[in-house]
Amino acid sequence: MQQTYSVTGMTCQGCVASVEDKLSKVDGVLDVAVDLENGEAKMEMSQNISLAHLQSVLPSKYTITEKGNIPTQPAISEEKSKWGQLRPLFLIFTYLFVTAFLLNYKDWSTSEAMLDFMGLFYIVFSFFKFLDLKGFPESFRMYDPLAKVLPVYGWIYPFIELILGLLFLMRIQVPIALWVTVVILGITTIGVTKALIDKKSIRCACLGTALNLPMTEATFIENAVMLVMAGFMLVQ
Repeated sequence: MQQTYSVTGMTCQGCVASVEDKLSKVDGVLDVAVDLENGEAKMEMSQNISLAHLQSVLPSKYTITEKGNIPTQPAISEEKSKWGQLRPLFLIFTYLFVTAFLLNYKDWSTSEAMLDFMGLFYIVFSFFKFLDLKGFPESFRMYDPLAKVLPVYGWIYPFIELILGLLFLMRIQVPIALWVTVVILGITTIGVTKALIDKKSIRCACLGTALNLPMTEATFIENAVMLVMAGFMLVQ
């Protein structure tokens, strides 16, 4: 008998290997094929195996359910959990806005404040990606269209962010940096939008893999803010 299950919590091929290894060792399981992009596990079994038993063999970070079923949890708890997960992202954005303001409040210039914010944004976000440079590309290619087609792009993306951050903060080749921002964040935003429309349960790689951030509307807003700033600077 063959059964397809939904598996949440997977973020990279290492997770896939771990889930496949654990499930394949369950008595009665003949074959396991785990799909990271679709978040599912197709299993060939010689007998009926309870969902509770399958869940018990997996690490706590993974949740396995029958395909089409969603774990029953109160809506309020889910909302609080989502906001709890996104709290680091909002804190970082708040710090970046406040820092950009403090750097320019004595001799205020909106353009200068925007350049400082964008530079700090890239520097901070690239830092988190460098914390797990090996794991970031796998998570990034889950939703970025270019990274899916060109895997090496996921490896060099943190370096691109670092360079852009330095260009903005040092006011070097700003027009080029703005156009690159529009291109790379425009591509990523297309992927983020598609993931949100398809309601895929995947990790947002904006802060690398050090923090377990879910892909939500906040990711879209984060990219949109940078795109609007870059567009504003280009039309001036």
